[in-house]
Amino acid sequence: MGGVIDLRSDTVTKPSAAMRRAMAEAEVGDDVYGEDPTVARLQEEAAAAVGFPAALFVPTGTMGNEIAVQLLARRGTEAIVDADSHIYNYELAAMAAGAGVLPRVLRGTRGAPDADEVEIECRPKPYYDAPVSLLLLENTHNHAGGTVLPQSRKAALLDAARRHGVRAHLDGARIFNAATALSESAAAVASGFDSVMFCLSKGLGAPVGSMLCASAELIREARVIRKRLGGGMRQAGVIAAAGLVALRENRERLADDHVRAKRLAEALAATRGFRIDPAEVETNMVIVEVDPPERAEAVIEDLKARGVLAGMMGYGRVRFVTHLDVDDAGIERAIRALRARA
Repeated sequence: MGGVIDLRSDTVTKPSAAMRRAMAEAEVGDDVYGEDPTVARLQEEAAAAVGFPAALFVPTGTMGNEIAVQLLARRGTEAIVDADSHIYNYELAAMAAGAGVLPRVLRGTRGAPDADEVEIECRPKPYYDAPVSLLLLENTHNHAGGTVLPQSRKAALLDAARRHGVRAHLDGARIFNAATALSESAAAVASGFDSVMFCLSKGLGAPVGSMLCASAELIREARVIRKRLGGGMRQAGVIAAAGLVALRENRERLADDHVRAKRLAEALAATRGFRIDPAEVETNMVIVEVDPPERAEAVIEDLKARGVLAGMMGYGRVRFVTHLDVDDAGIERAIRALRARA
């Protein structure tokens, strides 16, 4: 594969020829009126894929998460979040600005808080302390390096919340990567939550769009909130068609991305100036520590000059993300560029 090897994110993929055909030929209607048949099909298939009764097509994962917080948390309460979670760090304080909800930040391990700490925070409090009304989890976990939340740990966290009547939402932007790594169905990974959001525009390769899945009653409310946020789309079947192709054709191939990420991690571990344990790479993300850390930006610029794009992930950390637009040959080119600069 020639050209630039773009490993900054799995959001950089280009729509396939099949997606472009589907978009051009999509049957459409006005979705604000509930009349777009392609959107309706996407919502039905998305809900079924994660084991929920209903789903709503939204422009972005951030909007899907924000709608979920507004649906599930009471204004003036707290939502438990991991300190490194996407919803806390990269969504512009939307839960506070839009939902009137304060994050209760817990420092977890490998992307999830400790169940005992969640239990403590969820217990009844004096009336002058804000109660917790929502638990927010992320699977896979972006900032932790694409880590997967084990099913047993998920169950313990949900049990801790349920004992105190606290609801739970899953930021499952890359839920199909998690399911692949766990050898589970996406429905099993999503089980136990009141709602789940997943993205069509990351590893699945669609150009735009995410899905919010929940009960039929909650999705009816979610449609109202989406409109209030400016997310009511008209002939959205044009983009939903690409989402259908992504959902139908690109889930099984995610294992290829995981294999390539592991290959890249092993090469980095054997290359001077990088620190990484390949055993900790579980999905399609590789986050490596640069030694010395102040050289991280220089590493990214040097790789760019060699035709390989990567991204910063905090001080001294560089992130590489594998995806369907980078094949085995592309990974080998990236490895040669890393070794040449070392």
